[in-house]
Amino acid sequence: MEKSKVPLLEPAWPPADIDRRSSAGGDESEKEEGLGQRLVEENRKLWAVAGPSICTRFSTFGLTIISQAFIGHIGPTELAAYALVSTVLMRFSIGVLMGMASALETLCGQSYGAKQYHMLGIYLQRSWIILFACAVAMLPIYLFTSPLLVFLGQDPAIFAVAGTIALWYIPIMLSSVWSYTLQMYLQAQSKNAIITYLAFLNFGIHLLLSWLATARFHLGLAGVMGSNIIAVWIPVFGQLVFVFFGGCPQTWTGFSSAAFADLGAAFKLSMSSGVMLCIE
Repeated sequence: MEKSKVPLLEPAWPPADIDRRSSAGGDESEKEEGLGQRLVEENRKLWAVAGPSICTRFSTFGLTIISQAFIGHIGPTELAAYALVSTVLMRFSIGVLMGMASALETLCGQSYGAKQYHMLGIYLQRSWIILFACAVAMLPIYLFTSPLLVFLGQDPAIFAVAGTIALWYIPIMLSSVWSYTLQMYLQAQSKNAIITYLAFLNFGIHLLLSWLATARFHLGLAGVMGSNIIAVWIPVFGQLVFVFFGGCPQTWTGFSSAAFADLGAAFKLSMSSGVMLCIE
């Protein structure tokens, strides 16, 4: 049998094939680098929007946890009453107001994308009117918490303290009218830094004041709830100052009577959003 002849060197690729292979490899590497850069850029943009929202939600629920932790040092009855009011009463009212404020997010996003910047301020004022009216409508639930709990057969020791806590919660509930709407308004313009700073500020202040009120000055329930009220209103005043004094020159041009127009349609949209969130 004849031995097969194997050449010592493989034949060289033609120059045209070499050019095609090198260009194909370069294109693949460029595509991979381009994809990686796009992923990093999209991730950065995502966290620029989601990060402040996460901090705000963390701060909002963190205030409740801090209050509950310090009230637990006061007594079991106070802790049970606070848990009852914050879990049932406050969650319901906050859910309604947050859901109604989410309609503002849709309207502001559409107007900002369409470059109708002046409409954002009008939508914001219109939401204040609608949400404040709904908050006032929910006030009887807070004012008559004790009789309501008696009707539901709650323990007498708990409903007496729960009625007091519900009264303390009225300013906290009213702050949500401005807090949620201002957040939606600012996030639509990607002005997220101010929201993040104020969220960390009110969280730290509430932690400090609650510790001082319970551990140092022994103010009891009034000290913790007073600290909570101060903490929730700090972001509201901070965001209002930011908006009113030049933070949003394109979208805030002052108060306008146009905010009172089309209140019926805006109320329907807000109410449907609120009901949807409560059901979820």
